[in-house]
Amino acid sequence: MKYFVITIAVLLSFVSCNKKEKTAVETKTETPFVWEGANVYFLLTDRFNNADPSNDINFNRNLETGKLRGFKGGDIKGVTQKIKEGYFTKLGINAIWMTPIVEQIHGGTDEGTGLSYGFHGYWTSDWTAIDPNFGTKDDVRELVEAAHNNGIRILLDAVINHTGPVTAQDPLWPEAWVRTEPQCDYQSYENTVTCTLVKNLPDIKTESNEAVELPPQLVKKWKAEGRYEQEVAELDAFFKRTGHPRAPRFYIMKWLTDYITDFGIDGYRVDTVKHTELYVWQEFKAQCDYAFAEFKKNNPEKVLDDNDFYLVGEVYNYGISAGKAFDFGDKKVNYFDKAFNGLINFEAKWNAAQMPLEEFFNKYSNVLNSDLKGYSVLNYFSSHDDGQPFDPSRVKPYETATKLLLCPGASQVYYGDESARSLIIEGTQGDATLRSFMNWEAIKTDAKTQDVLLHWKKLGQFRAKHPAIGAGVHNMITKAPYVFSRIFSKDKYQDHVVIGLELPLGTKTIDVSSVFSNGERVYDAYSNTYATVEQGVVVLNTQTKIALLESAD
Repeated sequence: MKYFVITIAVLLSFVSCNKKEKTAVETKTETPFVWEGANVYFLLTDRFNNADPSNDINFNRNLETGKLRGFKGGDIKGVTQKIKEGYFTKLGINAIWMTPIVEQIHGGTDEGTGLSYGFHGYWTSDWTAIDPNFGTKDDVRELVEAAHNNGIRILLDAVINHTGPVTAQDPLWPEAWVRTEPQCDYQSYENTVTCTLVKNLPDIKTESNEAVELPPQLVKKWKAEGRYEQEVAELDAFFKRTGHPRAPRFYIMKWLTDYITDFGIDGYRVDTVKHTELYVWQEFKAQCDYAFAEFKKNNPEKVLDDNDFYLVGEVYNYGISAGKAFDFGDKKVNYFDKAFNGLINFEAKWNAAQMPLEEFFNKYSNVLNSDLKGYSVLNYFSSHDDGQPFDPSRVKPYETATKLLLCPGASQVYYGDESARSLIIEGTQGDATLRSFMNWEAIKTDAKTQDVLLHWKKLGQFRAKHPAIGAGVHNMITKAPYVFSRIFSKDKYQDHVVIGLELPLGTKTIDVSSVFSNGERVYDAYSNTYATVEQGVVVLNTQTKIALLESAD
């Protein structure tokens, strides 16, 4: 990790008798980015922001669909636009995870909820191309550049488990590549891995080491686009370098790692992890690490820091209580070692609803600093395919922010969490209710929405500034009022904060003796108030029940 030291010489001509100011040189260490405490914003590319209406319809995808099951216009340019406007920075976001942007099947299919197109990105047709509904490779390049210029990392979404469904426009991949049966029953390890997730979702034969030829539909497509020879030459070079057989999974790994070497993305959220063999993810990590090292070597001016490439996995129903071992019933699998930096934590929303705050926070700190030390979990309260979110009606947006953003571990803000975008949409079926378009109009015009957003901004910015919140050690200071500290250290960097929740309105006395020294000046980032530590406490007179205390010295 590189820590940049910034030296600021402050020349004071006048010193106020009411203020204690330093008259010497101040030395500050820049806050390092730590994946274990990241604040990740998850968005559906098609549902976030439409900056280019000219790409809204492609491949004649214009049939009537089930409600919220067609493309709605969101694109890569829309994400870039909001980065440049400072939306994510003001929200304290330091990483953005986008649903897959690769080319989707051209046709639609009905899964029992009305005709659906691949707006969500998980129905791949061609891993080497960007779907024109989302944008172009130049758009991706601009996205990553804009994000990095604002200190934000980009996570794309990797799918190796399956292709898109078969439609009249989208033929089945060759038998050597995919299976179409049996369908998974999820009763054992084998019947979760060597099977199709649902009907008409061809399963890549990730276990196979048999060499296969390119699917004829890709050959035809690439020749028509004038890039067949280039793609084949790159594949030849990949297989020569790695020594891997020309098996299905290695083709896809090559195609996915191209997004690292070509654009410098910072990580992948990996889809359907438990439905694929563990060694596949260990192999994938090795190729991602190689590609990231190559990008850094070839683009030293674009390197943000010394962090490695980041992989976070979706092992459906994994919870932090399991530690490293996910239990299939007949087999336990460790997806952390030699594979993932973290896993999505499906348990967080339940813990937040059922546990007192101290029990919730303390549990996560203990696990992350013992069984999962060196790794992390990505906590979420709502998502794109979880039909039981923490607050579907959005009646608890303040509580959601407080519990999610102050919880140990990395945090996943689902688009619209911060603006109370409703997760109950009349007329939808299944997960479509979770996927409405971002409620930008409410953010612009609705006072209540703006107040909710302000709460998320204050907590998010504080979290982004202090890796101690997500990656540090939690200690309760007082039970009533509820006050706790978080302390983090890595190499020469140290970070410590004191946080008070459920505080009385007006005058409040907060014990900070275990973290701050007498005479030290502290700043409450929630109320924008300064105070000085006297006899181990700070006294604030604010009309808020929250205090976010950091050193002001």
